[in-house]
Amino acid sequence: MITFFEATLTQLSIHKVGNKLLDEPITISEQPVPIADDVLAGLLMEYFLKPFEKVNEIYRLFHPTGDLQLNEIFHFADIIFNKPEDFHLCSQQITKHLYDISNHPKIKFGELYVCHFKGLQIEGEVVEAIGIFKSENKESYLTVSQEEKVFEIRYEQEAINIKKLDKGCIVFNTEKSEGYRVAVVDQTNRSEAVYWMDEFLKLKVRNDNYNQTHNVMSVYKNFVSNKIEEGFDISKADKIDLLNRSLKYFKEKDHFDMDEFSTEVIAHPEGINAFKNFKKNYEDEFDAPINNSFSISDVAVKKQARIFKSVIKLDKNFHIYIHGNKDFIEKGFDEEKNLNYYKVYFKDEQ
Repeated sequence: MITFFEATLTQLSIHKVGNKLLDEPITISEQPVPIADDVLAGLLMEYFLKPFEKVNEIYRLFHPTGDLQLNEIFHFADIIFNKPEDFHLCSQQITKHLYDISNHPKIKFGELYVCHFKGLQIEGEVVEAIGIFKSENKESYLTVSQEEKVFEIRYEQEAINIKKLDKGCIVFNTEKSEGYRVAVVDQTNRSEAVYWMDEFLKLKVRNDNYNQTHNVMSVYKNFVSNKIEEGFDISKADKIDLLNRSLKYFKEKDHFDMDEFSTEVIAHPEGINAFKNFKKNYEDEFDAPINNSFSISDVAVKKQARIFKSVIKLDKNFHIYIHGNKDFIEKGFDEEKNLNYYKVYFKDEQ
């Protein structure tokens, strides 16, 4: 959990960075931006930090060679944390680094804000932090002014909506040897936007209980939804039952155990082996090991529960929601009508 109610913005530098591939310019400011206005400081804090209040997934900075100093963001963050007087110089270098990797035709021109904060709180720990934020999308705003009984209306076309941060990251000055703790926001969600996380920041997921829970639930859902039918004759109702049982396990247990989970939820020896092989392939492909035992994160369970669907959609006429015992529903085929059907048993109608 990230909170900023006690935080202060101590330094700010603003630069402009375009798309290098399209020969757009980069503009490096010569001086940091003074912030003497408390109202402006409060608006900037809301713009930069408010989107991170709902961020749960925490990353690490890394480099494929294993040398963290070769990660540009780690290198300059390390300098700033140790020599705050070099903040603006480092912000210039961070901007040049972003420009150098901006080689996708759809990357947008925008302002880059580099900030230094004190008093940010992450997972109960109060630390200093560096924020890097980019604004790409502009909006038009109207303002109405009044002098006595005369009104005047003005507009500003290229304005920034402080409720909509396009991209941002916060590097917290903690756990340096592991690549710091890093939180990320990227509202674009397009394939070309991976440059922000993969090329600019060079991030890897922190392998904590939240990510362990999130990953194993995602892998299991993918297995049941897309893979299990390759080796087994399984109905849609059976799939939903497997998902419901897994969700029940994660909601009721405090600790995940792979063997216990497999026995209680899957219960079929061949199905268990198929799932474990599927999990192993995921770990190898994404270099994301999932432990056989870890504490379950309630936050991750709540987030993943939203995508665990328990509905059978029948043409455009009916939806059947299965929340309990799948033995109360039967599937058949009516030869006279040449249609499939479901038969549902129940005790009471509510």
